[in-house]
Amino acid sequence: MAAEHAQAAKEILAAVGGAENVVSAAHCATRLRLVIADDSKVNMDAVEDATLAKGNFQAAGQLQVIYGTGTVNKVFDEFCAQGNIKVGSTDDAKAAAAAKGNPIQRATKALGDVFVPIIPAIVASGLMMGLTEGINNAMGGALDLNPWYVLIHTFSNASFVFLQILIGFSAARVFGGNEFLGGVIGMIMNHTGLMNAWSIPGSLGSLIVGSDAAAQTLGLSSAAEATAGAIMSANYLPQVALIPGLPLLGAVPLQGYQGHVIPVVVAVFFMCKLEKWLHEHVPDMFDLFVTPLVTVLVTGLLTMVVIGPIFSWVEEGVMAFFQFLLGIPFGLGGALAGAIYPLTVVLGVHHMFNALEAGLVAQGADAFNPIISAANVAQGAACLAVFIKTASAKKKGLALPSGISSLLGITEPAIYGVNLPAVKPFIGAICGAAAGGLISAWLGLYSIAYGITGVFGYLITADPVKYTIVVAVAFAVSFAVTFVLYADDEKTKAAAAREAEKAAAPAAPTQVDAVSEPGVLASPMTGNAIAMTDAPDAVFASLAMGNGAVVEPTAGEVYSPIDGTVTMLFDTKHAIGLAGADGTEVLIHIGVDTVELAGGPFEAHVAAGDTVKAGQLLITADLDAITEAGKPTATMVIVTNTDDYASVEPVIGPTTAGAKLVTCTK
Repeated sequence: MAAEHAQAAKEILAAVGGAENVVSAAHCATRLRLVIADDSKVNMDAVEDATLAKGNFQAAGQLQVIYGTGTVNKVFDEFCAQGNIKVGSTDDAKAAAAAKGNPIQRATKALGDVFVPIIPAIVASGLMMGLTEGINNAMGGALDLNPWYVLIHTFSNASFVFLQILIGFSAARVFGGNEFLGGVIGMIMNHTGLMNAWSIPGSLGSLIVGSDAAAQTLGLSSAAEATAGAIMSANYLPQVALIPGLPLLGAVPLQGYQGHVIPVVVAVFFMCKLEKWLHEHVPDMFDLFVTPLVTVLVTGLLTMVVIGPIFSWVEEGVMAFFQFLLGIPFGLGGALAGAIYPLTVVLGVHHMFNALEAGLVAQGADAFNPIISAANVAQGAACLAVFIKTASAKKKGLALPSGISSLLGITEPAIYGVNLPAVKPFIGAICGAAAGGLISAWLGLYSIAYGITGVFGYLITADPVKYTIVVAVAFAVSFAVTFVLYADDEKTKAAAAREAEKAAAPAAPTQVDAVSEPGVLASPMTGNAIAMTDAPDAVFASLAMGNGAVVEPTAGEVYSPIDGTVTMLFDTKHAIGLAGADGTEVLIHIGVDTVELAGGPFEAHVAAGDTVKAGQLLITADLDAITEAGKPTATMVIVTNTDDYASVEPVIGPTTAGAKLVTCTK
């Protein structure tokens, strides 16, 4: 298998345009992840037909080739070794790919990077809350005073109560700032000295801290008693007049931002920019205390005066729009949301829904997560329909695991490897997503956390029965539509025919009967022999490298023409040197300019230093791949020490591997 892994790596390296066209390389559990410098240099047909590859797709700026667990790591090691490519992490590949995206893709990816790391905390709280409240509700509230329930229920909402701190920390990490300062900004927006955002809608109005009007409204004896705490205790929203009479600064609300996510992301983004600027401009001896002090002070003021009020208003508008969308009668809004979601994945902007869902979860109900689950399950169903209908074993090998992966919530292999390239399965998946979204909205289904979809969505759904109905409808519609619409195209049919032919063909022998006489070279390949002077390359035809013969092959197996030793094997495996026991020195050069193919079409069965017998299999060449690359397959069999012989005479005409090809006379 080691040789097969090496061959697989060589083929992919050649197909992507060589090592110089690879910006970054990494692998995950199943896929080789490559960021390509120039996509026009990639031969996608060669990628598709590469050894061991089970499929490929392009997503998020990466070319991903699927090999499967236990194989991808070995191919990756060979790939990096052969191309002298620096080993990177999956995050490195993602970062390199992200740099190639457009501004919208980069912005939405940044949102995803902020919210994805806090998913475990949200899931833990959501599950704990769902379980405790579900049991208590089933018991008619009997656990309200149970000490265990009181304590655990307190744990369950911790992530939601202090969500802004988690977001601040995560956002600072993404934007390159100090994570702890990001956490401080989150704390400011969540401070107990501010009026809780959930209480503001029920407040009686706003009052300025320390004002006579506030004292009069509250029935206090003096303005000095009109503190923020006193105003909040009377159920009014306290405000501070930083500079009385000026817009914004004349009445800054002391409000918390519980349930809001976008304001803290924007605030920390600004904080990181300011912190970096200060690090560059503040002298080193003052940087330790000046930079964090100024960063927190300026960001805090800007957050409470501008960022918080403005972006909470923007966020409320976005939330209102999606709630309006999902509230369109008869579930039609859910159907529209379900149909749109797969398109946002293709465009690479689906990360924006992380922020939306975080806000919905913070408000108690995420109606979007079940719709995303329906869309993901629909992609898996479409893949499974393709698996049943396609005649291509290779496509089956990609469709089945991709379909199962989608049912577990990971859809990129399904979308980019199967459904989108074939178009009709993608249409079927959109139909299934729309149907599932319609039922979900119609039933009023919601989740208590986000970040988990598909089968695992049962862990966070508010109603497992309704959830089952939603995903079952999405699966059935997607599978049915895809099964009716999909049929293998001509390219897939041709590939299936080649697969069948290759499977039915007998394996090439590793040894053939060959002439073994001093001064005689057996033909290394089956085909038609011509004179070296007729070689399709001026250098070989000039006999500058020696005389011999040229074989125009009809089969790709290359056998040893002599008994001897392998003196040289090119890294690209397109040429091999031999030294005969009788003193004959031979070079076999497979094709013309095939060094440019970086070893892709070739598999070596021997190594330098090996002793070989005449007729022993040396190299297997993929003649179709060489031809498709625009290179002649003519193979030169050169006696490199021609000057040691009085004559070197070829046998012209049809030849078979092992037959007499060249006679060398002293």
